[in-house]
Order: sequence, then structure tokens, then C-alpha cells
Amino acid sequence: MYDALLFILALDALILIAAVLLQAGQGGGLASLGGGAGTEQFMGGRQATTLLTKVTWWCAGLFLFISLMLAVMSSRSATPRSVLEGGVPAPAPVQPTPLPLPTTQAQPSAPPPPAPPPSNQSRPPHR
Repeated sequence: MYDALLFILALDALILIAAVLLQAGQGGGLASLGGGAGTEQFMGGRQATTLLTKVTWWCAGLFLFISLMLAVMSSRSATPRSVLEGGVPAPAPVQPTPLPLPTTQAQPSAPPPPAPPPSNQSRPPHR
């Protein structure tokens, strides 16, 4: 169904493009504001609705309707966008890896020299 609607949309787009390009210009548009354009040309006047105009309106309406249908269809079949929307199970706990055992034992070095005893005298402040 989705593919059929997509094909109809593409066909409708081609017809709409042809209908718009075949229409005659309505006048100067914004270029007529420059000067010398009459009021009827500026306002556009009432024109007869041609077959090409009707085809343009119908194709445009059909294009919008099919586009809306395709958007709704694709949003309903989409996968969840969030972890909270989908029933994704919690990840398994990570097992800690054991540290490698040393292969050779280091020889104990000489013990550090003893620290000097703390001084109980108060020192005068430096200036």
C-alpha cells in the first residue's frame, strides 16, 4: 500500500509540475509595482478558470493529501526513538577483570631514613 501511494505521489508531482509550467504568466507580479502598471493589471481582475488551473488545484490537493497519508503511515511503522518507548532489557552487569599477577618479585630496597622528630618550639613569624 505504501509503495502504491508513493508511486501515485510521484506521478501526481510530475503532472503538477507540467500543469504549473504550462500556465501563462498572470502579469508583471511585483515587477508591475515599479511604475506605469494599470489598476486592473495590479489587482489582477477576475479571470476565467481554465482547465489547466483546475488541474493544478486538484493535483496540489491530491499531493498534499497523499503526502499526509504517507507521513502518518511511516510514523506508525517506525521503530521507537527512545529507550523508554521500547522494551529494551537492561544491560548485563560488567564482570571486573582480574589484575595480572606479577611474574617476578621485586627485591625489597633499603628502608627509608627515619623522619626527624617534630619540633615543639614556636617560630617567630617572617616579615
